[in-house]
Amino acid sequence: MAQQSSFDIVSDYDAQELKNALDQAEREIVTRFDLKATGTTIEHKGEELTINTDSEHTLRTVRDVLESKLIKRGLSLKILDYGKEEPASGGRVRQVVKLQKGIPEELAKQINKRIRDEFKKVSPQIQGSAIRVNAKNKDDLQAVIAALKAEDHPVALQFTNYR
Repeated sequence: MAQQSSFDIVSDYDAQELKNALDQAEREIVTRFDLKATGTTIEHKGEELTINTDSEHTLRTVRDVLESKLIKRGLSLKILDYGKEEPASGGRVRQVVKLQKGIPEELAKQINKRIRDEFKKVSPQIQGSAIRVNAKNKDDLQAVIAALKAEDHPVALQFTNYR
């Protein structure tokens, strides 16, 4: 019997790299002339960030700083799900940013169906918030990875446990 090869399609981020990017962003905010006196804070609690600053203009600037630090750390901006800007106490502005982990069920079904339709020698299975793809030939698996990388998805996809 031929050995089965497989890999997992997941949507995740490296928590340590996120923490490093947040630390770098906070350091830049404290030292940058245009942001120094704004009293801007970025709180990280669980699966969300809360940005608190003095105006909408500085909020946009803080988001730019944060995004640039995430990109430099190799994190996708697709992990960020920005909430609406809301007024905070003292005339300040707050925005909650949810961190996305896992492939949503509807997207997992679409990816699963696409793989089944286009790659007949491959069998995908949805396993919670991930998709396991099995095949006898590793070349078939690499073709699936290449096809999925060529598409733009609403979440950042990673390919792990390649065996």
